[in-house]
Amino acid sequence: MKATMLGFLAETAIHYGAGRSAGIVDLPIVREATTDYPFLAGSGLKGALRDRANSLGCGNVDELFGKPDAAGKLLVSDARLLLLPVRCLTGAYRWVTCPLLLERYGRDIKRCGLQTTLPNVTNPKNGEALGPEDQQGNLLYLEERQFTITGKCEDGIHEAVKVLIQHEQTRERLAAQILILSNDDFAWFCRFSIPIQTRNFLEDETKRSKNLWSEEYLPPDTLLYALAMGRDETTLQGALAKLSFESDPYLQIGGNETVGHGWVVVAIPRAIPQEGAS
Repeated sequence: MKATMLGFLAETAIHYGAGRSAGIVDLPIVREATTDYPFLAGSGLKGALRDRANSLGCGNVDELFGKPDAAGKLLVSDARLLLLPVRCLTGAYRWVTCPLLLERYGRDIKRCGLQTTLPNVTNPKNGEALGPEDQQGNLLYLEERQFTITGKCEDGIHEAVKVLIQHEQTRERLAAQILILSNDDFAWFCRFSIPIQTRNFLEDETKRSKNLWSEEYLPPDTLLYALAMGRDETTLQGALAKLSFESDPYLQIGGNETVGHGWVVVAIPRAIPQEGAS
């Protein structure tokens, strides 16, 4: 089975809803039950790709994406989180990740048949972080929490991650902004630092509040990735060619399309550079 990756860098907020909640957030985002990591369900992602295919007038849409009585030839996984932007009180935001996410990414690279250079990442202690080499020993404040940078990111991580990012300028600042936290600290930010937006519905005549609700959303510059697979050798490449991401890399996913949410830029990595390669 042929497979490749699709990298998704959020250009706007993404609300990929889990429905109503009994908690303090009326409309939370979808999360993994075991880790609380946000993700984008493959069913909705496949629907967004199908909508794009329809808008481009692609033929054989039902054959590729399926219909109620027949499975399609194109398979799309959930989109997994890799980098989460977190507010930093000592500078611009930081992209945070953790050893568990990087381990998953390395396994998925191998599943796609792409050459991997991801090293084994040591899990930092709670309250510590791996980051830019020139900041070792410095204190860093993420949200209201304090961290100490005790070492640099292992060689090969930046090269393996940046292939999921389409924009060259964004790639160039990756090394200066990425931080590896412990799995426990990263889980804390997934639970408590995801932005919440309050929205309101007003009556036409009086402008009084008719409905006030809160929504959770992934912030702009969140980086996720998914696997796309074909049931035969020609399906996957043919589908990607029809979707025309090379000429127009933007895709809308999730809810709140009419208020500008859900736009991502898609990158399709052809290979993961080998360590030491130019």
